[in-house]
Amino acid sequence: MTLRDRLKLPLAPGTLPGLIAAVVALGGSEFVRSGLYGAYLQQAAPHLLGLPKKEAVAVAATAFTVHFISDTVMRSPAGVLIARHGARPVALVGAILSLIAMTLLLTVTHSVWLLLLIAALHGVGFSAMWPTLMNLTAEAAHETHQGRTLTAVSMAVTPMIGLGVLLLGALGGRPYGQVMGLVVAVQALSLAAAFALPARRGRREPSPQRPPARSRLKVAARALAPLIPAAFMQTMTMTLLGPLLFTLYPELGLSYWSMVAVLGTGAVVAFASMPFTGRIADRGRARLAVMLGFTLLALGLGGIATTPPLWALFPLAALVGVGYAFIAPGWAALVVSRLPERERPAAWGALMTFENIGTSVGPLVGAFAYRQLGTPGPFAVGAVLATVTALGYIIFRQAFNRPAETAADAPHLPVES
Repeated sequence: MTLRDRLKLPLAPGTLPGLIAAVVALGGSEFVRSGLYGAYLQQAAPHLLGLPKKEAVAVAATAFTVHFISDTVMRSPAGVLIARHGARPVALVGAILSLIAMTLLLTVTHSVWLLLLIAALHGVGFSAMWPTLMNLTAEAAHETHQGRTLTAVSMAVTPMIGLGVLLLGALGGRPYGQVMGLVVAVQALSLAAAFALPARRGRREPSPQRPPARSRLKVAARALAPLIPAAFMQTMTMTLLGPLLFTLYPELGLSYWSMVAVLGTGAVVAFASMPFTGRIADRGRARLAVMLGFTLLALGLGGIATTPPLWALFPLAALVGVGYAFIAPGWAALVVSRLPERERPAAWGALMTFENIGTSVGPLVGAFAYRQLGTPGPFAVGAVLATVTALGYIIFRQAFNRPAETAADAPHLPVES
């Protein structure tokens, strides 16, 4: 194998520019969303709404909830629209709605209800961005590298989430117009990137006979059935601890920097392991990779639930990191292998709806566990949920092992006119 072959990206020819545009479009949108709702709005709300601080912060938190619900509800319709009209027009409409929402937030005098309506409009616009990137990536990636490519591309967006929180949080004391001017500019950059997306879906072969809508719906439903509970359980398990970290680390006997060191250990191990774990997932062992990942996650979280000494947290964090390194590419490869290509955009949108629901429920479960069981509670509950999820992949392995059926394989009914 030559050096050129080794450096060759696992993408179909001509798809890289559109994929970069999708990453930029989503990255800008995530910078705005995470920074605005996760860090800035709580600081600006008292001045913006003219309310006492506690009431204004509650309204800002409600705006995030409204935005998240709107995004969740619209993920499935966004997938259907991508399947019908392609990625670019749907992403453009989403980016335009988001830009309108941010412009209103900058220029209009605000009331509580107007802020909530703007947050809902922003959620509708944002809902198109993740399905667009995931579908374009799945179509562009070679079949032997789909899990690794999906994981790498989705992780390329992650730094923009952190940057949004850190930067807009640090700008909390700056004049409102300046900060929101930056937000509008970044959202406009996201819209500009959406213009560079491919106009049509990349690898779809023309078919002389389009199967009936009822047949395609049944195919998509059969493919989605085993993935829906798995999507809900794993996002709930993975988001259970996030909002509690700054509450839990002093109770585990950690300083701020020792917490950073423990988290950094897990992150470094996860990233270093992904080339190996991703190769396993892409070689037809996606279910095994996810099952192993959740087993390791359960062991790691269960160990932390015993509140061990500081030195023991580092190997446990590494164990959790390896678990995540199995889960991320394994889940991506499993979804791609299960969802038929023709129905993939709509089905993926529906699947992301359940992922979002799990993401929103996870912090509530973690907070309840902490309130009832104290410091070990969230880790113990996380270990139990991870164990249940791993067992689900074992007990229902036949449902995951069946190859995805295409609409062409389904019983043929009279073709629609």
